[in-house]
Amino acid sequence: MNRYIKITAIFVTALSAMLLPSHAMAQSDALFSQYWALPSYYNPAAAGNSDSIKITAGAKMQWVGIPNAPVTFTGLADSPFKLFGKRFGAGIMFAQDNIGLFSTINIGAQIAYKLKLLGGTLSIGLQVGLTNQSFKGTEVFIPEGDDYHSSDDEAIPTTDIAGMAFDMGVGVFYTHRWFWAALSSTHVLQPTITLSAEGQQQTEGGEYQFQMGRGLYFMAGSNIPIKNTLFEIQPSMMLRTDLSTFTGDITARVRFKKFLSGGIGYRWKDAVSIMVGGEYKNFFLGYCYDYPTSAISKASSGSHEVFLQYNVKLNLQDKNKNKHKSIRIM
Repeated sequence: MNRYIKITAIFVTALSAMLLPSHAMAQSDALFSQYWALPSYYNPAAAGNSDSIKITAGAKMQWVGIPNAPVTFTGLADSPFKLFGKRFGAGIMFAQDNIGLFSTINIGAQIAYKLKLLGGTLSIGLQVGLTNQSFKGTEVFIPEGDDYHSSDDEAIPTTDIAGMAFDMGVGVFYTHRWFWAALSSTHVLQPTITLSAEGQQQTEGGEYQFQMGRGLYFMAGSNIPIKNTLFEIQPSMMLRTDLSTFTGDITARVRFKKFLSGGIGYRWKDAVSIMVGGEYKNFFLGYCYDYPTSAISKASSGSHEVFLQYNVKLNLQDKNKNKHKSIRIM
């Protein structure tokens, strides 16, 4: 009989914040407080939404002070392009999430189709890739006299095990001059990953399973210039659910001269955030500190998050086929 290693995934959808319950939710996709800077991590339709090639690297150390707390690394790259007169976006996504003795790696290729709609642009995206799950069974330690666990329990792996499965995500993303909004789902097929020791023949006694949970996400935001000043206000929000548990982020940022930015955020009954950022030429560097508002604050000093983004502007305008060069020297 197979042993099952199950972790409930985060699911997020566009539901009213009034419906958010007070209990905590399990974590599979990372809870980035700077979600507004990493939209393609949650939604493949965000690929190619700007006129630039974007390369982003980010990391989050969650609940510093607690042994084996979650640590996440992600790398994202996307670019717009035209094909047969239509606009598309393409991207790649890499993420590694380490929690205790578990490690999850997600790799995905993204494609998005863009079309004009109601004065804005609607993007429809698809991500296909692989999810790898591993568990360091050789590092399991059960102290003698433990009343809850036994070293002879066959449900606890004693060897390092790993497995891989096909994974998929979908999303839509709408951008307008005044606002943006997006809805997406990760791990759509809820893949079941069979884990076994490398080189070990999968048998009934040496096989474990891990199931990824489907996640639903809703994001929205705006960029509001303050008249006669060099400031912009950038509010945003993200909701997440598995249709039984919910959480949400709300963020308020201010940007000055397209150079410096800062803001605060709040995650429902979990943490408050302070974030700062700076832009120079084609680079943007952002940092965020989360202070827990739950009982976990008794054991952790908080969470740290940083990302670096590089942008290369592209010109996707149609060239004038009738344009000719002047022989005059101005």
